[in-house]
Parts: sequence; C-alpha cells; structure tokens
Amino acid sequence: MASTAIHYFRWAFLVTMAGLAAAFWLGWGYSDNLGGAISFFLIGAVLAVLEISLSFDNAIVNANKLKDMDPVWQRRFLTWGILIAVFGMRIIFPLLIVVVAAGIGPVEAVKLAALHPDEYARIIGSAHISIAAFGGTFLMMVALNYFIDEGKEVDWIRTLECQLRRCASVRGLEIALVLAVVLVFASVMAADDRARFLFAAIGGLLTYLAVEVLGHVLDARQRTVGVAAQGGLGAFLYLEVLDASFSFDGVIGAFALTHNLFLIAIGLGIGAMYVRSMTIMLVERQTLAHFRYLEHGAFYSILVLSVIMFAQTLWHIPELVTGVLGSAFIGIALVSSILHNRRQTAS
Repeated sequence: MASTAIHYFRWAFLVTMAGLAAAFWLGWGYSDNLGGAISFFLIGAVLAVLEISLSFDNAIVNANKLKDMDPVWQRRFLTWGILIAVFGMRIIFPLLIVVVAAGIGPVEAVKLAALHPDEYARIIGSAHISIAAFGGTFLMMVALNYFIDEGKEVDWIRTLECQLRRCASVRGLEIALVLAVVLVFASVMAADDRARFLFAAIGGLLTYLAVEVLGHVLDARQRTVGVAAQGGLGAFLYLEVLDASFSFDGVIGAFALTHNLFLIAIGLGIGAMYVRSMTIMLVERQTLAHFRYLEHGAFYSILVLSVIMFAQTLWHIPELVTGVLGSAFIGIALVSSILHNRRQTAS
C-alpha cells in the first residue's frame, strides 16, 4: 500500500532533487562560498515544506472538482495547469506585481529581482493589501458556496451545516455574507488603504462570479449538443483561479524567508509538484469517497484561510499559524472519517 502511494510522488521526488540542486548552485553563484550555497539549499527546502503545508486543502478541493471533469480536461489541468501554477503564479505573478506597482517594464522587473532583491520585496509588500483582499474574497466565496447548498447531503459539524443548508434558498446569501465581512474590515482600516482594499475585494468577488457564469454557460452548451456536462474550460479556469488564490499566501509569506525571486520560485515550485501528486492520488484512489468528512475539513480550512487573509491586511499573522490551522481541520476531519467508517463496519 505504501509503495503504491509513493508511486504517485515519483515526479515530485525528481523535481525536489533537481530543485534543491538548483538552489545549492544558485546560492553558490550569489555568495561564492559553501555556506551561502547550504543556506540557499535549506531555505529552498523550508519553502517547499511551507507550500505543502499550506496546500493540503488545495489538493483536496482540486480532487473534488477533477473527479467530475471530462478525462481530457483532467489531463489538461494536470499538465498545462501545473505549468501555469508553477511558472505563472510563482514567477510571472510576482513580476507582474512589480511591473504594475513600480511602473517599469518586465525586463527591468527581472533585473530588479536579480540585482536589488530588497527593493523588489518592498514593492511586493506594498501590494499585499490588494492581494490579500482579492484572495480572501475569492476563497470565502468558494467555502460558503460549498456549505450553503441545498444539494449537500453529508454534514460534519451538523448544527452549523444544517442551518447553512436550510438558508440556501435565500438567493445571494453567500455574496451578502462576504460583502458584510469586507465592509467590517474596511471600516476599521486606515483611510489610505480602504479604497485599494475595497477595489481588490470587489475584483475577487466579480472574478468568482465570472468563472461560475462561464462554467454554467459552457455546461449548458454541452447539454444543447447532447454531451454530458462534466466541466471543461469553465472548471479548468475555476481551478486555475482557485490555485492562484491559494498561492497568494505562500508567495507573500516566502518573502519573510528570502527576497530572492528565483529561490522562491524553486521552493514553491517543488511544493506545487507535491500538490499535483496529492491531487492525482486523491482522484485515482477515490480517497474522498472513503473518507466522507475530508472534503468538509478542506473547505473549513479554506474558510479560515480567507479570514486570515483579510486579517493580514491589518496585522501580521505568521504563515506557520495558517499552515497549522489548515492542517488541523483536515487532520480532525480525517480522524472523524476513520471513526465513522469503523462505526459503520461494526454495525
């Protein structure tokens, strides 16, 4: 059983070895001594662990969406999607932030990242409020849309989830709840930051709604031509935006360990490969069907992450706290699922 599970991570292991070797070489190039090379090696390893710890829920939600997707789009997401996740979100996205915030060209942004990493990190930090507002809004919509659903049949924390399911007939309830949270945080925020926060939060909400509308339109078109609606381009885009929202926290948090863009890309890229491997394993082994509350734990973790992202616009919250809380919900949900299975077997 263990050897079968390891089979899914063979590419992740290869990328880990290549990535840590690249981190060692990069450190040697910057410092020209063994100490600097070892430092880069260790930071790369820590970044990979950080990304993995923050992404358990990402893998579970990916698997939940992928199990209903057309096999062709499954393969596209697991190939092209992972390339977008690694290169788009871990390299291009931080560069675009600097391009927009500093008003410079892409080539100048790369030079800034390579030659002046402290200034590069400062510009990234200045955009943190907008990033957190966008990601927090999108992720909160994802979580609430899962719980406020009349078709949801399994409850984990029944008192809360039953009430939310009963409220599903109130149209737009999840949007109202998210906007209420946004207004609460905006009301206690400094006036200079409020406009950026609200603009980014509304952008996150509109992005979620646009992806949902696109998915429904494409599914309706599939039904029109007589094909079962299994989620194609709409589901693909949904997963890409979802992955981007998850990545915000890891990318920003990585700058607490190093200001080197290339080392950050290596460490987080390694972590992204493990997320891909976990996703494939969950889909092919139908793990979500065997552990009925695991999915619930992931969405509670997403809800907590969204609140933390909003809170980070006001206070500094260590990434360790985010990783521990997310892993705790998933771990408790896993234990609850195992206990449920044992009770079912005994009865």
